[in-house]
Amino acid sequence: MGTEDAFRSLAERARGEAARRGEGAEYERLAALVEGGSVVNESVGEGPARNGSAGNGCVRSSSAGGSCAGGSHAACCGELARVLAESGWPLWAREIAAFALGCAGDRRAFETLVLLLNHRDPPRCATAAHALARLGDPRTARAAAALATNPLRTAYALYPVRLLTELRAPESVPALMATLERLLADGGPYWQVALACVEGLGALGDPRAIPSLTAARDHPRLAAAAAAALARLPGGR
Repeated sequence: MGTEDAFRSLAERARGEAARRGEGAEYERLAALVEGGSVVNESVGEGPARNGSAGNGCVRSSSAGGSCAGGSHAACCGELARVLAESGWPLWAREIAAFALGCAGDRRAFETLVLLLNHRDPPRCATAAHALARLGDPRTARAAAALATNPLRTAYALYPVRLLTELRAPESVPALMATLERLLADGGPYWQVALACVEGLGALGDPRAIPSLTAARDHPRLAAAAAAALARLPGGR
């Protein structure tokens, strides 16, 4: 899913949440702030930010409060960052602000995005993973690995696992192997997380995963995916 599609899905969900809370006007203002700039374009987020400020993305306001074109760019990003820093903002607003800043490469979104990555609501996790993959923050892979391998949060590990696969970071293969091996040993209900680990290890193509994938091949729900993943690995069979 591209950034425009991801934002469209987020905006539709947030609009409904805001309407139920009687916050429709505030939603329209915040959505206009984001939609007015290239933060929802495919090119946004290709490079990491420097010094905590936005990267190539430009968040411009089309609200009555003014324009974020040209020299107002930093002020607009600052307004979005204020949503994350101040108490009292609803979750839907914090999610929009974090997504916009994350896709623009602004590292002020990092902490909020990590919290959303491990949320109980899968759509919020998906939104956070999309933005984190484009944020360019070196802390992202470590945070995702910590969430994926935490046995107390296995029910919410699906998107951290998928994010680790997309990042292709040094932490990715060890974290996916550890999570998969634990799930295989536990025999618990989280086979979708285990399947994501199997598919991720196949995509990453690291032969260190061969023992883990060979073990996964003995599990009926994972057998086909594990065999396919092994076929992608050097020395796998």
